Amino acid sequence: MAIRNIREIGDPVLNKKCKEVKEMNARTRELINDMFETMYEADGVGLAAPQVGILKRITVIDVTGEDPLLLINPVVLETSGEQTAYEGCLSVPGKSGIVTRANYVKVRAYDENMEVFETEGTELLARAILHEVEHLDGRLYVERVEGDLVNTADLLEEE
Repeated sequence: MAIRNIREIGDPVLNKKCKEVKEMNARTRELINDMFETMYEADGVGLAAPQVGILKRITVIDVTGEDPLLLINPVVLETSGEQTAYEGCLSVPGKSGIVTRANYVKVRAYDENMEVFETEGTELLARAILHEVEHLDGRLYVERVEGDLVNTADLLEEE
C-alpha cells in the first residue's frame, strides 16, 4: 500500500467524468487499498479516485474512523430531507463552505468482489456519499457553496 498524491482544485482531472469499473483486478485492489490509506493519512472522511488522478468510479468513505465503506460504480437511488453545514474537501485544502445537501441518501454500488449491494446513510454519511459521488462526475463542492469559502482554521477557532 502507498500514500498517493491528492490532486487539488485547478487540476483538470478533477473536472472529468469517471469511467465505470468493469472487473476487479490486482491494480484496482491496490488502488482501493491506497485510497483508504491516503484518506486516513490526510484525516479525511472520503476520497474519490479522481482525487488521486485515476478516472474510475471508485470512492472510499469512513465518517467514524471505524466503519470503512467502499463504493464502486455508485448510483444514487433516493434522497430526502435537507441539511446545511460547512463542508470541506481534501482537494480544496484549508477551505470550507456552507453547502445544502440531502439529509438521507440510498445508493447502489459494487463491493470489492464486484457484488452489488445497497446502502443508506443520514447526516454526515449522506453528505460524504453525495460529495464523493459528485467527484466521480467531475464536480467539486465549491460549485454548491452558498456564499464565500472560508479558511477552515477560522472555523476551528470559533468552536
